[in-house]
Amino acid sequence: MGQGTDVLVLGGAGVDTVVQVPSLPLPYADSYMIERGIETRAGQTGDFVALGLHALGLRTHHLDLLGDDPEGDLVRALHRDRGIALTAVPGPAGTKRAVNLVGPDGRRLSLYDVSRSRPEDRFPESTVRELARGSRHVHVAITHPCAPALPVLRETGVPLSTDLHDWDGENPYHEPFALAADVVFLSTASLADPERTMRDIARRGRAQVVVATAGAEGAYLLADDELIQVPAVTPPAPVVDSNGAGDAFAAGFLFGRLSGEPLRRCALYGAVAGAHACTVPATRTAPLGRDALLARAAEPEPVTR
Repeated sequence: MGQGTDVLVLGGAGVDTVVQVPSLPLPYADSYMIERGIETRAGQTGDFVALGLHALGLRTHHLDLLGDDPEGDLVRALHRDRGIALTAVPGPAGTKRAVNLVGPDGRRLSLYDVSRSRPEDRFPESTVRELARGSRHVHVAITHPCAPALPVLRETGVPLSTDLHDWDGENPYHEPFALAADVVFLSTASLADPERTMRDIARRGRAQVVVATAGAEGAYLLADDELIQVPAVTPPAPVVDSNGAGDAFAAGFLFGRLSGEPLRRCALYGAVAGAHACTVPATRTAPLGRDALLARAAEPEPVTR
């Protein structure tokens, strides 16, 4: 089968309800008046990666379980309106959903409804195999039921990436993803020793590249046993929401990798895309396009004195 898809995104489709709160942590009160509104929109980690890749000109296909419910209709409409191929396997428990509390400084607290995932739910192996073999790369979300699909994906020989998000380096749920992927993304937010965790992933698993994002401190890149720090990129506008920044980083990095760029350049693309995402309100889906990414990556960072 020919490779008609650049990246197959597995999992991570769902709906978020975004609440703009006056502060985080939110002090206890019987009620709050939310002046900036409460909005429900399609878009979780897999959706955001797919949107980011598509905006950068990569042929993208998304596969996940979706319920026959209004939330599933929102996800289907998002992909249809953006022209992103979607294979939706019926999800009997319903479409995944979450609530995101977003503070004035752009930080967020996410509440995930895990009741929408049943242990027995699986992707059809034939569907996973067929879509993966027709792709240059597969990006795997850590949502259920992606873990059971990892052996099938590895059989195809297609390179894999995954994002462990705020893994603490100990939770066993994340390990199958960390050890199966060729490119591993994660955040330093919950890591006591990021370098140790990154090296452990590379030592125990298949990862050729491990990238740990560190917010305003930039990111760390581990490849060929060398750890380097990637500087942060100044956001082009005020930071309003960090939701989706890690997904944008992954999309930018993968765009560079599939374009044959050196790893440092891939990391720069990721940093530029992630910085842009921080300037976009959580109620919008406006990933950075290819031309804008390349232009911003070519701009020198201002010198501070």
